[in-house]
Order: sequence, then C-alpha cells, then structure tokens
Amino acid sequence: MINKVAAAYLLAFPAGIMGIVQLVFAFLSFALFRDHQEMAFLIPAMSMIIASVIFLIAGKRRLNVKKIGYRDALFFAVLSWAGMGLLGAIPIVLVAGVSFTDAVFESISALTTTGVTALSGLDAMPKSFLMYRQFLQWMGGLGVVIYVVTILPMLNVGGMKLMQAETPGPIKNDKLSARMVDTAHYLWLVYLTITVLCALGFYVAGMTAYDAIAYTFSTVSTGGFAPYDDSMGRYDKGIILIVADVFMILGALNFALHFRVWRSFKLRRYYQDEETRTYFIIVLVLALIVAFFLVQRNVYTDAFRAFNHALFLVISMITSTGLGLPGYTEWPQVVVFLLIFSCYLGGCAGSTAGGNKIIRNILSIKMIARELKRLIHPRGVFEVEYQGKAVEDSVLNATIAFMFIAAVVSLVFTLLLMATGLDFLTAFSAVAACVNAAGLAFGAVGSNFQPVNDLGVWLLSLAMLLGRLEYLTVLALLLPSFWRY
Repeated sequence: MINKVAAAYLLAFPAGIMGIVQLVFAFLSFALFRDHQEMAFLIPAMSMIIASVIFLIAGKRRLNVKKIGYRDALFFAVLSWAGMGLLGAIPIVLVAGVSFTDAVFESISALTTTGVTALSGLDAMPKSFLMYRQFLQWMGGLGVVIYVVTILPMLNVGGMKLMQAETPGPIKNDKLSARMVDTAHYLWLVYLTITVLCALGFYVAGMTAYDAIAYTFSTVSTGGFAPYDDSMGRYDKGIILIVADVFMILGALNFALHFRVWRSFKLRRYYQDEETRTYFIIVLVLALIVAFFLVQRNVYTDAFRAFNHALFLVISMITSTGLGLPGYTEWPQVVVFLLIFSCYLGGCAGSTAGGNKIIRNILSIKMIARELKRLIHPRGVFEVEYQGKAVEDSVLNATIAFMFIAAVVSLVFTLLLMATGLDFLTAFSAVAACVNAAGLAFGAVGSNFQPVNDLGVWLLSLAMLLGRLEYLTVLALLLPSFWRY
C-alpha cells in the first residue's frame, strides 16, 4: 500500500520550492524589472509556502518511517510533476490572462522541458513573466524530484528510489557516489557550470544580458521556450547558432559522463562512450541529409548556410530543445519527417533531453541483429553487448517494452487528436513534440498550440507527463495491483 502520510509530507517540498521560486520573481518584478507584476507572483507564492509549512509540520508528527518504498517513489514522482505543473500555472493565468487549461499546458511544457506554447504576443509581455517561464524549464531540467533528493538526506535509500523513478533511461544505477544526495549535488554542479558557460557564450556572441540568460535556460535544459515569438529568429547569426548547438548537445549528453570527464580531464571519455559516439554520428549524418534536401529543393542557395541551419534544427529536435528558425515550417515534407524522426531518437540517457534515448535505439538495433544471426545460426549463442559487456535480459526486456509503449502512445494520442478535428500532420507532430519533449511542431501548430481545443490541450498535457516520466512510471499507477498490495 502507498504510504499516504509520507507522500503528503514529501509533496510539501515541491510545493514549497514552487512558492519560493514565485516569491523570488515577485521581488524581481518589483525591484529589477519594475513591470508591476509582483502581486501575480506574491499572492500564490505566500499561499504555497504557508500550505507547505503546515503540511510539513502536520506530516512530520505522523511520519514514523524515514525510508520510502518504490511504489511511494513512483507515486511521488508523478504527483510532483503534476502538482508543480498546476501550481506553476497560477501566475500564467494572472499575467497572461489565458484560461487555466492553457496555463497548465504552458507550465507543464516548461517543467517537462517540452517547450511547446499556447501563448502569442510574447514580445509585449512583462519581462519578469517571460523570465519566470524560462526559469521553469531550467528548474525542470534535471528534474523536480532531484531538488527533493538534495534537500532530504533523511531519505537515504529512498533517495535512490526517487532518482530511479524520475531519471530517464533504461540503466538507472549509474551512481557517482555511494550516497544519493552526493550524486544529486554532483549533477547540479555540472548543470550549473554548463549554465554559466552557456550564458557567457551567448553574451560574448552578441546577445543582451537578459536574452543570454533567457536563452541559456532554454538551451541547457533542452527546453525550447524563447522570450520572443520568433524563437531563435531574432538571433539568426552563425556564431550564436554555433553556441546554441554546442550547449544543446552538452545538455543532451549524460551528465554523469560530464562529471567523469571533468574530474579526470580526459575528453576522450566522450569518444569512448558508445552512446555519445553514436549520438554524434547520428547528428552529423542527419544534418548532412537535411542540408542536402534544403539545397536540392532550392530552400537555400548557400550550402554553408543550409548546413548551419540544418545542423541547428537537427540538434534542436534530436536534443528535444525545440528552438526554431524563421520559415522552418515551410521546409519540404521529407525534411519535416526527418526532423520528427530525429526527435523520437532523443538524447542520451541521464541527460535533460527527451525522446527514446540513444542507448535504447542502440540496444534495439543490436537485438534485431541478434535475431537475424539466430536465423542464420539456429544453434549459436549470441549476447547483446554494450560498452563491451553483456546486457542483462531485464534491461533488454524493459527496452522492448518502452519502445512498444512509445509507439502505441504516439498512435493512440495522434488518433485522439485527429478526433478533435486536427489533420494528420498537425496531430502527429504535436504528439511527437509532447511525448518526446521536443518543442517544435508542424502544420497548424507550427507557431503555437492555440488551434488545439481544450480537450486536445489536456491530452497533450498528459502526453508531456507520460513522455517526461517515460510512460511506465505513470502507467503503473493505473494498474489495480499497484494500489492493492
């Protein structure tokens, strides 16, 4: 059975964190930006902080166990993301004046680092609100649950369970330290370092300080929101796109690998890692193919510019960032489907990126190759190896299950969205953008998701949560046996 007291006690922490974030932006609105939006942040912030303190005090008196079970971790992970999405939506309603449905969609899109938006007219919106929206994706980058792990050393083994419930990827026991809290601290250290370097890179390349910080929150978190309606179009310059390429890639690589490279000062570790090596090859090949079609279809006459834009869009999609360029929705359909395909490939396990993850694609191809070998050599014994080691059957089975569920979820949600009145390309690309946290879509939702009705918006909000928590975590809660024992 779920430990309801523990769940309520733990959920007070993400609520308190969201309250503190909104309190900070109330101060920024009043003291720095002076755009008179402080009350839109202050009122919900104080409500959340007070409620969080009450739940903590009441829960602590009734909480007798300091460790939580795996089911508690799954339950907590799902409710954390859903709860943070609901709470984060309140200032969006108050400032942007949109419906609660659209505000929740926007908030969940930010926290899951999806980057799709239902808003327009961003250029005229208050700077404090736009930066709040950008910050939510940065906060969601490594996961709200990791916040809790870093401030709850009392969880001990439970901390590892929380991390496993939230962390993307099939192999989830890659700890940097014996203590889960230390592992979370190391990951945040890497995250903060990359964030600072990215902001400096954008600033030196020509962005204003405000825009450098805003776009950094999108780039490092592979989130995709922008403070302007034209996404990256305002800074369509070669050097800025190159900076974005570098840090989108860094955000989509395994953060544990970043830390090991940093600690050892050996860059060759990136090449030695099979997933990272494969990732770079895929990006380069896809960018060359897309650039070829852009030149061949006369979208660009300059081959270098074509490759620069192709590389940026491929990286933006495969890292699930979702920053766009002017006119990308008008590119040839063969390019559009290549970009959608790339967002399903996704980033590396243990990164901020979405998608199926490269490691799962590698394992899937190797499993297909193994079955072909068995057809040719029926008596042969073949193992699937990764990084020179045999992969356990439990990992292979989980990979097959994930890939199957990802395909079924995409199909079902595409059909449901088509039932709301959307055409196939719009529905399919919208679902692909949401389940893979990719951000960029095509068809009627190429600019924003305003053409989607309320039912479709709620379906896509659920799709974002399913994709961010990698399907099984959420679907497990729907099983009667999850609650029975």
